[in-house]
Amino acid sequence: MTAEERVADEPTGETVSQPGGVGVRLRALWRALVIVWQFVPLLWQWARDRKRFLLFGRSRSVAPETRTRRARYLKDTFVDLGPAFIKLGQMLSTRPDALPRAYVDVLSELQDNVPPDAWATIEPVIERELGDDIDTLFEEFDTTAISGASLGQVYEAQIDGQRVAVKVLRPNIRTRVESDLRVLSALLPVLTYGADPGQAFTLENLTEEFAATVRREMDYGHEARMLREIGDNFANDDDIAIPDVVESHSTDRVLTMTYLDGVKIDDVERLDELGIDRPALVRRLEEVYIQMIVEDGLFHADPHPGNLAVQPDGTLVFYDFGMTGYLGPRTQDQLLDFYVGLATDDVDRVMDAFVEMGALDPMADRDVMREAFDIVIEQFRGEDISEYRIEQLVGQFETQLYEFPMRLPQDLALVVRVTTVLEGVCRTLDPEFDFIEIISEYVMEQGAGDDVREQIKTEIQETVTGSTRSAVRTAPRLEDALDRVEREELLVKTVLEDSDGLSRVLAKRLLLGIVASAGVPVSAYLYTVNGLQPAALALSGSAAVIGILAWSFRRRRGPALSSPQFTRHEMQQRQAADGVDGDE
Repeated sequence: MTAEERVADEPTGETVSQPGGVGVRLRALWRALVIVWQFVPLLWQWARDRKRFLLFGRSRSVAPETRTRRARYLKDTFVDLGPAFIKLGQMLSTRPDALPRAYVDVLSELQDNVPPDAWATIEPVIERELGDDIDTLFEEFDTTAISGASLGQVYEAQIDGQRVAVKVLRPNIRTRVESDLRVLSALLPVLTYGADPGQAFTLENLTEEFAATVRREMDYGHEARMLREIGDNFANDDDIAIPDVVESHSTDRVLTMTYLDGVKIDDVERLDELGIDRPALVRRLEEVYIQMIVEDGLFHADPHPGNLAVQPDGTLVFYDFGMTGYLGPRTQDQLLDFYVGLATDDVDRVMDAFVEMGALDPMADRDVMREAFDIVIEQFRGEDISEYRIEQLVGQFETQLYEFPMRLPQDLALVVRVTTVLEGVCRTLDPEFDFIEIISEYVMEQGAGDDVREQIKTEIQETVTGSTRSAVRTAPRLEDALDRVEREELLVKTVLEDSDGLSRVLAKRLLLGIVASAGVPVSAYLYTVNGLQPAALALSGSAAVIGILAWSFRRRRGPALSSPQFTRHEMQQRQAADGVDGDE
């Protein structure tokens, strides 16, 4: 009833197992009924928020307490629906572009701790996959799972005197998850119905990313490849430990690795007992991830405390490579440009990099977005952000939250997840850590090659030189201006730019106002001379003009933050084109 096939996994091009057949389709039909029934209360409430009486009526405001209550209902629903939805909730908890903050905060409480399946159901899986009985395959095998997750569970064993960890996929989990993925794909048009294009893009992108990520996690052959490739990238780093794959005891459902001991990275008391330098550990952890993302383009994408450990000598240990990210050369270059912007404190460059990566709408209001990026950068630096500034910024977006110009393409979603989760880990170890300082030092001292370092160094030098030159020139010019003011020789020339046609609009409104105000005396005059009918006609004309005037003051609705903006690259192209036209 259930067949499996190998399908290409984007963007790596590798193949992963994907169940199919009648069994998956039948289960998907049943799960569709269960899932829809579970979500009916929430869908009803969300629909009434948009239109009070579903088909008509004004939208409803939602109190923060109500959002939190709904978020908890959503979290409980995900838990009830099983592994695929637990994973979905975890992913949504790192996507503030997809859900309101209250939902993100509550869903972040979701843990992937699931009671392990009974040994009697796991033993046949191992023996069938490895082709022999447990006693023959392993010298020792502890049948009590040392960890259990929604997709698989891990056991400790011994092969040829070496301790190993054996990761086993839960029985029938692929069929169960694939059925749920098909239901989510079928329900996507319903979820995006009525949403603005930006939100629809986010939801579609999220669904594709989630399906690809979960399918990779259920393919231990893929995880084995990631272990080998990322392990090779750090083969010469003695302070980084990544498990080796035991090929003879591994398949796409069973993964056997060397067992690596370590203290959980968030066990601060134990780390202090071992004498671990926590700020240095944070710096090294960030450097490793910057290297994986910017230089290697292949990175461990699930850095929660359960997957990171520290050995007594300070060596960093990485576990669980089921969730990994891949970035193409173009995205790596754009991310490097983003990091250079952070290192040189160039917010415009940071925004341009986001536009180039497709993560920021080029039509966004640059002034508002600059304030938003300033707040985020200050937070990265570990500075305290005043609540007033945040409230002020949110207030500017409040009426257009669903059209927020930040969008996360699929290849950047995992980078955001890594950054978010990693920040929590680093704050636990060192509350004073400065992410941007670490980035600046890394790209300057250990960047992706001498050419990159020289580029960054040159740009920083240009920034400093420009600031110094400006400071030197400003003083004498200011003194000269003050002298001219004293001699009453200062001429102030004012140029008003009217790219939006504001003066034309004001002129039209002024003319309409004059016509409307003249309507009353004209009507009175006509009434005394020619009677009621001409006066009523004139008065109705005046009322029509007043209506047109009022309509001109209507609130324009359109894409959020829709002032036309261009990237620095586009502006350079325009300037070059203007130069060519001028030469001709």
